[in-house]
Amino acid sequence: MPHLAIIMLCSLALMISAPSAAEEAVSDIQDIKQIASLVRWSGVFFSLLVVAATWLLLKFVKSLIRTLGTQFVQYRMLLQKFQSFFQFFMYLSVAAIVLMLSFRINDHMLALIGGTLAVAVGFALKDLAASFIAGITVVIDRPFQVGDRVTFEGHYGDIIEIGLRSVRMRTLSDDIITIPNNKFLNEITSSGNYGALDMQVVIPFYVGLDEDIALARDLIQEAASSSRYIHLPKPVVVLVKQTMTESYLAVQLTCKAYVVDTAYEKLFETDITLRVMKEFKTHGIKPPNSAFQNI
Repeated sequence: MPHLAIIMLCSLALMISAPSAAEEAVSDIQDIKQIASLVRWSGVFFSLLVVAATWLLLKFVKSLIRTLGTQFVQYRMLLQKFQSFFQFFMYLSVAAIVLMLSFRINDHMLALIGGTLAVAVGFALKDLAASFIAGITVVIDRPFQVGDRVTFEGHYGDIIEIGLRSVRMRTLSDDIITIPNNKFLNEITSSGNYGALDMQVVIPFYVGLDEDIALARDLIQEAASSSRYIHLPKPVVVLVKQTMTESYLAVQLTCKAYVVDTAYEKLFETDITLRVMKEFKTHGIKPPNSAFQNI
């Protein structure tokens, strides 16, 4: 008899639980139908067209800016800044348009969007959200601008794009480096020109202690001032100091001059170096040499 009672109780429990499981299945189906009813399927098609058209527009604007920047060098920095802001604006605008076209916005939709964003930002997309917020900070605070020649974590090159997630840099070896935006919040960034087309270039030269230092200084200043890449509205300065080079004393002459365009930095440095080496050889000015100094 006790066994029979236990069997009857188990059967009763199964009979009670079966309708509950069926009710949960029906509830899940209704939730799916409710979510599906919020989607405008015709709007999804138009959203795809909007995304495709936006992508083509951004490609066209990028190509146009590159062409205009080549033809009108003096406006290159301004054009690149416009491209960066235009691209940022288009991303935000298209996201809002796609949301409005593809979904029926009501209380249920707002609750669904809010819950989804909370989970995504909190877990799966925390790094992306951090980079996005950092990207807005970079655009507002402007530690550098598109077109600036920047040093960051040992990398040196031109900022070619500031996006929602990352910054792209073209190095002098023509490599494209992608750096997450949140990296710039905690690291030191050095900008050589900060929005200007010209930039200071520092070139060190070394001569022996027994050489004519005044003459060497004048030759360096003349070589820099007569370079085809010099930006003459700004001064050419040559600094002199005594330094230690490979365990023996030398005189360091540091040329500080401004190149007319950051794109010519290395050509400018090469031009001045070749001119100075030629003049040093002509006037008999020798580099520091321990064996020479011991004579």
